[in-house]
Amino acid sequence: MYKRILVPIDGSETAARGLGEAIRLAADQGAALKVAHVISDAYVTAMLMGAMDPEGLLQDVRREADSMLQDAAQRAREAHVPVQTELVEHHGTRVAEALVTAAQHWQADLVVMGTHGRRGLARAALGSDAEYVVRHCGLPVLLLRA
Repeated sequence: MYKRILVPIDGSETAARGLGEAIRLAADQGAALKVAHVISDAYVTAMLMGAMDPEGLLQDVRREADSMLQDAAQRAREAHVPVQTELVEHHGTRVAEALVTAAQHWQADLVVMGTHGRRGLARAALGSDAEYVVRHCGLPVLLLRA
Protein backbone atom coordinates (compact mmCIF):
# COMPACT_ATOMS: atom_id res chain seq x y z
CA MET A 1 0.00 0.00 0.00
CA TYR A 2 2.75 2.47 0.93
CA LYS A 3 5.95 2.60 -1.09
CA ARG A 4 7.60 5.85 0.10
CA ILE A 5 7.42 6.88 3.76
CA LEU A 6 8.87 10.15 5.05
CA VAL A 7 9.71 10.41 8.75
CA PRO A 8 11.05 13.63 10.27
CA ILE A 9 13.34 13.41 13.29
CA ASP A 10 14.54 16.06 15.72
CA GLY A 11 16.24 14.12 18.48
CA SER A 12 13.15 13.98 20.70
CA GLU A 13 11.58 10.85 22.18
CA THR A 14 8.43 11.48 20.15
CA ALA A 15 10.46 11.59 16.94
CA ALA A 16 12.20 8.34 17.94
CA ARG A 17 8.79 6.76 18.41
CA GLY A 18 7.74 7.99 14.97
CA LEU A 19 10.94 6.58 13.48
CA GLY A 20 10.36 3.19 15.07
CA GLU A 21 6.82 3.00 13.75
CA ALA A 22 7.91 4.18 10.28
CA ILE A 23 10.58 1.46 10.17
CA ARG A 24 8.07 -1.22 11.21
CA LEU A 25 5.54 0.00 8.64
CA ALA A 26 8.14 0.23 5.87
CA ALA A 27 9.37 -3.29 6.62
CA ASP A 28 5.79 -4.60 6.58
CA GLN A 29 4.87 -2.78 3.37
CA GLY A 30 8.15 -3.28 1.50
CA ALA A 31 8.45 0.50 1.38
CA ALA A 32 11.43 2.84 1.16
CA LEU A 33 12.03 5.27 3.98
CA LYS A 34 13.32 8.81 3.92
CA VAL A 35 14.47 10.22 7.24
CA ALA A 36 14.56 14.02 7.31
CA HIS A 37 15.89 16.55 9.79
CA VAL A 38 15.23 20.26 9.42
CA ILE A 39 17.54 23.02 10.56
CA SER A 40 15.44 26.17 10.59
CA ASP A 41 16.12 29.85 11.18
CA ALA A 42 14.41 29.69 14.55
CA TYR A 43 16.49 26.72 15.66
CA VAL A 44 19.73 28.22 14.40
CA THR A 45 18.92 31.61 15.94
CA ALA A 46 18.23 30.01 19.30
CA MET A 47 21.48 28.06 19.09
CA LEU A 48 23.51 31.11 18.06
CA MET A 49 22.31 33.44 20.80
CA GLY A 50 25.46 34.70 22.45
CA ALA A 51 27.77 32.47 20.43
CA MET A 52 31.25 33.78 19.79
CA ASP A 53 31.67 31.74 16.61
CA PRO A 54 28.28 31.50 14.87
CA GLU A 55 29.62 29.69 11.79
CA GLY A 56 31.42 27.15 13.95
CA LEU A 57 28.28 26.56 15.97
CA LEU A 58 26.24 26.11 12.81
CA GLN A 59 28.78 23.53 11.64
CA ASP A 60 28.35 21.75 14.99
CA VAL A 61 24.57 21.76 14.50
CA ARG A 62 25.02 20.27 11.05
CA ARG A 63 27.37 17.56 12.38
CA GLU A 64 24.91 16.70 15.17
CA ALA A 65 22.07 16.52 12.64
CA ASP A 66 24.12 14.32 10.32
CA SER A 67 24.95 11.98 13.21
CA MET A 68 21.27 11.80 14.15
CA LEU A 69 20.34 10.99 10.54
CA GLN A 70 23.03 8.31 10.23
CA ASP A 71 21.89 6.66 13.47
CA ALA A 72 18.30 6.62 12.17
CA ALA A 73 19.43 5.21 8.83
CA GLN A 74 21.35 2.45 10.62
CA ARG A 75 18.19 1.47 12.53
CA ALA A 76 16.34 1.21 9.21
CA ARG A 77 19.10 -0.83 7.57
CA GLU A 78 19.12 -3.23 10.52
CA ALA A 79 15.43 -3.84 9.75
CA HIS A 80 16.32 -4.37 6.06
CA VAL A 81 14.45 -1.21 5.04
CA PRO A 82 15.81 0.82 2.10
CA VAL A 83 16.58 4.25 3.52
CA GLN A 84 17.69 7.70 2.44
CA THR A 85 18.42 10.67 4.64
CA GLU A 86 17.95 14.37 4.05
CA LEU A 87 19.25 17.33 6.01
CA VAL A 88 17.05 20.28 5.13
CA GLU A 89 18.26 23.80 5.87
CA HIS A 90 15.07 25.78 5.74
CA HIS A 91 15.08 29.53 6.09
CA GLY A 92 12.29 32.01 6.46
CA THR A 93 9.30 29.87 7.41
CA ARG A 94 8.19 27.06 9.71
CA VAL A 95 9.86 23.67 10.03
CA ALA A 96 6.52 22.09 9.12
CA GLU A 97 6.52 23.87 5.76
CA ALA A 98 9.90 22.33 4.98
CA LEU A 99 8.53 18.90 5.89
CA VAL A 100 5.52 19.33 3.60
CA THR A 101 7.82 20.42 0.76
CA ALA A 102 10.18 17.48 1.39
CA ALA A 103 7.27 15.02 1.35
CA GLN A 104 5.92 16.46 -1.89
CA HIS A 105 9.31 16.61 -3.65
CA TRP A 106 10.12 13.03 -2.70
CA GLN A 107 6.59 11.97 -3.70
CA ALA A 108 5.98 10.29 -0.36
CA ASP A 109 2.88 8.16 0.08
CA LEU A 110 2.82 8.68 3.86
CA VAL A 111 4.36 10.86 6.55
CA VAL A 112 4.93 9.28 9.96
CA MET A 113 5.79 11.62 12.79
CA GLY A 114 5.78 11.88 16.52
CA THR A 115 3.80 14.63 18.16
CA HIS A 116 4.06 16.10 21.62
CA GLY A 117 0.27 16.40 21.82
CA ARG A 118 0.43 19.87 23.33
CA ARG A 119 -2.83 21.60 24.10
CA GLY A 120 -3.99 25.00 25.22
CA LEU A 121 -1.37 27.67 25.93
CA ALA A 122 1.60 25.39 25.21
CA ARG A 123 0.24 24.70 21.73
CA ALA A 124 -0.58 28.38 21.17
CA ALA A 125 2.92 29.43 22.20
CA LEU A 126 4.89 26.69 20.46
CA GLY A 127 2.61 25.90 17.54
CA SER A 128 2.07 22.45 16.16
CA ASP A 129 4.23 21.22 13.32
CA ALA A 130 2.21 18.02 13.25
CA GLU A 131 -1.06 19.90 12.82
CA TYR A 132 0.43 22.00 10.03
CA VAL A 133 1.66 18.89 8.21
CA VAL A 134 -1.75 17.21 8.53
CA ARG A 135 -3.55 20.29 7.20
CA HIS A 136 -1.21 21.12 4.32
CA CYS A 137 0.50 17.94 3.17
CA GLY A 138 -2.26 16.50 1.00
CA LEU A 139 -1.34 12.91 1.79
CA PRO A 140 -1.84 10.53 4.71
CA VAL A 141 -0.07 11.43 7.95
CA LEU A 142 0.33 9.01 10.84
CA LEU A 143 0.88 10.80 14.16
CA LEU A 144 2.23 9.07 17.26
CA ARG A 145 1.89 10.72 20.62
CA ALA A 146 4.58 10.55 23.26
